[in-house]
Amino acid sequence: MSNTETPAPESREIDVRAVAPAQRHPMVFEAYAQLAVGESLTVINDHEPRGLRDEFDREFAGAFSWDPVTPIEQEYRVRITKRASTALPRVVADTTALLGHVDSSTGGSIWQLEPGARDLDSNVIALPAGDEIGLHVGPNLDVLILVLQGSGQLQTELTVLDLQQGALVWLPRNAQRRFIAGTEGIRYLTVHHRKPTLNITAAPKRVD
Repeated sequence: MSNTETPAPESREIDVRAVAPAQRHPMVFEAYAQLAVGESLTVINDHEPRGLRDEFDREFAGAFSWDPVTPIEQEYRVRITKRASTALPRVVADTTALLGHVDSSTGGSIWQLEPGARDLDSNVIALPAGDEIGLHVGPNLDVLILVLQGSGQLQTELTVLDLQQGALVWLPRNAQRRFIAGTEGIRYLTVHHRKPTLNITAAPKRVD
């Protein structure tokens, strides 16, 4: 019988003190992505990385452990251990509590899905009584809508649909739509594929 033991996974170290601030978090997340489950990454910084911790909580809540190591002079160290292979399913909002704190005159997006590494976008939209989102052509994306509270109407290219609490509505891509809130306003959840990131490029140089 062999007495050979499997060595414990090594903890990688990454020192971000000499790295530009805008590049620090992406560097840490890239290194974290390379870890196997159970492996750790020790981040060395010149201050307590609270913003990094907030970002890990947003992206990987429950899927990692965060263990500060005793700081030495200008070295602040934290050991991040990968506990699961992916982000974990989790509750991201309590719509009952959310809507319970929304003033009836509030309009616009009152909640958004936040994790950066996602394929979906989702929002809770509020329209006060009598307000509307004018007639327009929707994006090149299918959108699913669930009416959470209130009522209203959806004007399409040919018809007008009554919207009541609990209605689940499909908006085909590029379809014309106009939302009109009822006398109590309307609050609804939207879900669709994440829109492509807008890339701004410089105009081509003119050649005379």
